[in-house]
Amino acid sequence: MLTAGTRVSQVTTSVPQLAVKAPSCLQARSGTKPLSQKALRSVQTSAWFNFGKPKAPPAKIARETVIPEPSYSLPIGLAGIAGLSGLEGNLALAGVTGFLGAFLAFQASRVQFVFDDEGLEVLIKSKDDKAEESENKFVGGQNRWSYDAFTNWEFWWKKFPVLVYFKETQTKPEGQIHFFPVLFKGDQLYDVMAERCGSSQNSGPTDE
Repeated sequence: MLTAGTRVSQVTTSVPQLAVKAPSCLQARSGTKPLSQKALRSVQTSAWFNFGKPKAPPAKIARETVIPEPSYSLPIGLAGIAGLSGLEGNLALAGVTGFLGAFLAFQASRVQFVFDDEGLEVLIKSKDDKAEESENKFVGGQNRWSYDAFTNWEFWWKKFPVLVYFKETQTKPEGQIHFFPVLFKGDQLYDVMAERCGSSQNSGPTDE
């Protein structure tokens, strides 16, 4: 029991000393050297100038290459018209549609529409089944166009595609029109063109 005359120093000395241990994350690791003043200033300066700067955009992921599968629907349709025309005695129409159907069947086995990360390219399979670059017979130049150059494209017709049309500004600034028979599975061709060539800007054939 303390009396009024007990000195304060006696009270404080009677309280045991408590050892306070710093958290492990603040303790210095053995063998590590503290940063020099020069290195510390360099870190502080870098942090100051980088504060508030926008982060660099993430690296662009390349899109996979898509090659629509060949389709013989159009050549078969023409062959059917040729057969019916022959039965009806219209040999001229039968001959024309039969020849055209055979030609398109041959083209379907060798022509590829290749949609890579940057553009559309038309390739032709050689005898050894190797796809090679093709040249446009009408306007010249390689059959390859950047997606950014497309200004319009349409399907005749979506439910039974016969012809695909597109216009691009890569061949000439005022725009160049291209028509190709649809020798590929129409849904695959339509989906990849809608994804990479953008929406059609002009009115055109409907899918009805």
